[in-house]
Amino acid sequence: MMIGTAAAIAAAAAAIAIALRPIRAARRAEQLARMQRDFHRQREQLEAKFIDRAAASGKPRGLVWTDVDFDDDVVYARDRRSKRLKALVAIEVSFAAVEGGGMEHVEAVSNVRAATAEFLYDGVRWSTDGRVYFNLAPSAAVKYLSADLELVAEEHAAVRA
Repeated sequence: MMIGTAAAIAAAAAAIAIALRPIRAARRAEQLARMQRDFHRQREQLEAKFIDRAAASGKPRGLVWTDVDFDDDVVYARDRRSKRLKALVAIEVSFAAVEGGGMEHVEAVSNVRAATAEFLYDGVRWSTDGRVYFNLAPSAAVKYLSADLELVAEEHAAVRA
């Protein structure tokens, strides 16, 4: 009798877990949509912070950031360890040589560089530390960092205004 009751309880618990799966998925999708809306609402301020922090990093050495052009599209990825969301945006960066920095005579200094800007969601708000991945488009950055990042499913990546 005890075994039958335990089996019935286990079966009921499994059925409840299966029934709740779509509800949890819908909740996660809505949470993701909210985070994406927040990113797009704050995007102009976040881009300005990114430029300030990236330019202040002193990288690349001997160059000063003169212009950054942000692409409209955003790729969302999740950190595998922390589960926090990241927004990756393609950028084009222009530099000028710093006087006395050893790069004044390098012809390639004036070339526009393709890169990816990284933005982080800390569970409450979006921010940036100015991290940039040079020579990588956002999707390529996710592949390159696949041990640490996973692409957020495309069906949830559309921003709902």
